[in-house]
Amino acid sequence: MIKLQVIGNLGKDCIVNNVSGKNVMNFTVAHTEKYKDSSGNQKGKTIWVECAYWSERTGIAPYLKKGTQVYVEGTPEVRTYTTQDGKSGASLSLRVLNIQLLGSRGENSNAGYSAPAASSASSGPAPASAGEVSDDLPF
Repeated sequence: MIKLQVIGNLGKDCIVNNVSGKNVMNFTVAHTEKYKDSSGNQKGKTIWVECAYWSERTGIAPYLKKGTQVYVEGTPEVRTYTTQDGKSGASLSLRVLNIQLLGSRGENSNAGYSAPAASSASSGPAPASAGEVSDDLPF
């Protein structure tokens, strides 16, 4: 198994879709790597990763807004295509297994929330969804 980990900012708000009766959250994450070229000039290269998080736990979706910094991990997939003008292209997509909110621009109120991968049912009480506020938070 190949595992990809990405830390970056969301390029647009998350969209929740229903595909064949299953929920999927689609969003894009941009990671910009800064470096110096041979002349010593500061350069930046941005890589966009299209993410699909297949989960019934969609409570995190309202927090996945444009500009929010996230950590995502999952299995990568490279898709190749041909543009209308005949050029070859490729895009990187990620089937998300885990996502964590790291913060957002100008505000850090949702930092530290982690949405684990969906698990099998347990005999204990159901966990609170991301949209619910708990009074016993440690911060």
